[in-house]
Amino acid sequence: MPGTRGPRIRNLSLQALGLAGVAVAAVVTALVHGHVTRSNLHDLRERSLNTLRLTEATLRGQLLRFDRLPGLLADERTIRALLLRPGDPGLADQANRYLKDTATRLGASDLYLMTRDGETIAASNYDQPQSFVGGNFAFRPYFRDALTRGEGRFFALGTTSNKRGYYVGAPVVVYDPAAGLRALGVLVIKVDLDDIERAWAGNDPRIIVTDPEGIVFMSNRPDWLYRGLGRRSAEDMARSRATRRYAGQEVGEIPVVARRHLDGRGDAGADLIWVATEGGGEKEYLAVKTQMPDADWTVMVLSATAAARLDALVFAIAALLAMGVTGTGGMLVWQRRRQLAERLAVQQATQAELERRVTARTAELARTNRALEEEVVERIAAEARLRETQSELIQAGKLAALGQMSAALSHEFNQPLSAARNYAENAGLFLARGDLAEVEANLGRIQEMIDRTSRISRHLRDFARKPDQALRPVALAPTIAAVQELLGWRLRQAGAGLIVELDDPDLTVTAGAVRLQQVLVNLLTNALDATADAADRRLHLQARRVAGGRVELRLRDHGPGVPVQLRARIFDPFFSTKEVGKGLGLGLSISYNIVSDFGGMLEVQDHPGGGAEFVVRLHEADREGEGT
Repeated sequence: MPGTRGPRIRNLSLQALGLAGVAVAAVVTALVHGHVTRSNLHDLRERSLNTLRLTEATLRGQLLRFDRLPGLLADERTIRALLLRPGDPGLADQANRYLKDTATRLGASDLYLMTRDGETIAASNYDQPQSFVGGNFAFRPYFRDALTRGEGRFFALGTTSNKRGYYVGAPVVVYDPAAGLRALGVLVIKVDLDDIERAWAGNDPRIIVTDPEGIVFMSNRPDWLYRGLGRRSAEDMARSRATRRYAGQEVGEIPVVARRHLDGRGDAGADLIWVATEGGGEKEYLAVKTQMPDADWTVMVLSATAAARLDALVFAIAALLAMGVTGTGGMLVWQRRRQLAERLAVQQATQAELERRVTARTAELARTNRALEEEVVERIAAEARLRETQSELIQAGKLAALGQMSAALSHEFNQPLSAARNYAENAGLFLARGDLAEVEANLGRIQEMIDRTSRISRHLRDFARKPDQALRPVALAPTIAAVQELLGWRLRQAGAGLIVELDDPDLTVTAGAVRLQQVLVNLLTNALDATADAADRRLHLQARRVAGGRVELRLRDHGPGVPVQLRARIFDPFFSTKEVGKGLGLGLSISYNIVSDFGGMLEVQDHPGGGAEFVVRLHEADREGEGT
């Protein structure tokens, strides 16, 4: 019994230590999960705010294009003459044709003229089956506001066309010696916002625009159109019916189960919203919003949080597994040491002999290790020299490509700079006239030209710098976009078109961003040279996932292809089929070595439809950042 007391005490200690370790691991896992979840949600909020700002700017810019046009058109002599003599068919025909021609030139959906009682007497769609002529729209707020306040704005479904539109109205005013200024009628322009909505179609977050009653009238997800976000009040519903904003369209409801501020700290403009799904479940969104007071709209961006929460859960599980592995390893090490101590106590009689043998064996191993270390140092030095030479060769290839680009890039810089100078001169003239709106517009255009020049300069700087050799996740979409900007001049000069097809806009590979750009530049340049005399100068760049966790990029041209006897040598250094002076034969060799460094493959084959096809296979990576 006394002999078993020691092991029993040790077992109890181990159990207590194990329970304490489990408790600590649970607490740490919960803390890690909470922290990563909050961090992911705040990152998602920042991305959503960027999308919201861009969406609001696009909408505001579209509305500002047409904001002052009704007031300017209301001063037209034909418009005033028709309101003074509304029964004159000749004036009505002139006004109809003028409005139709003006709407076509301005890109507006419809232009129409109403009398003081709301009757439409001329319209740009006068010759269409659903003409506004003869219709009475006095019930619309934009009509009443234009007569009483001098301007009217309103969004609604057309009662005649049943199409969405943003209406801007302005009074047609004449001077009456007896009564002073008098409004004869209202001129209205209808703006079609479908093009903006179509531009949102590829966005991942849900983008919605709601009216003052909270009804969604614009969205990149058609299933949410004409539905209120949550339950609407009786007052809001009555106001919608009074203005006939949605004509005969049935207005539904988006079932919001619950909502709260992000993290419960009241972050302005950031809410967590749970929406009921058709299957009886709930889907969580992070919502940010902003107001557009001029149009009385609310713009919202709702981003699904499932990916952020799943990422936090995976991270917490990984942390728990790491702690488990560490604890298990510690226990194994401790048990191993205890067993060794017991064995050493039993084998004290043979310890001297063992120490002698260990000493001899250690000396022998030390000699062997020194020899191996010397060999490793030599191999590392040789490999470093080889990589340095290869890196310098790659950099030389990039600088050579930049040299060929220099003349055309001078034009790429001069064009926006010349445009910016013209806009600046125009802004000075408009400033002298006091036309601040045009001055602001010209300043915006100057900023766009500067941004364009900055993008070109940034791409050139990134392309020219010597890249880091480390591999990181690289997003394909921005990489391909940068290459298109670098080679845009060459494509235009050659009259060639580059058709890009991405299987998924979020495709990400393990590579280096700058070196991957160089591979694509080399392959595209080679394809343009190969199709110099071809009738069809289109180039097709396709990226898609393939089996084995890989991503495949295929670049196909419509040139003569690569003969079978040359395919074995096409990636050799200094091998070229071009004329003397038109290439060093290093582009494909450099590209082959870069792709090999990425752990990928580069090969060439003939496309079944004609022409050559270069295939790059790389490892797919999670999109956590961009490599260099």
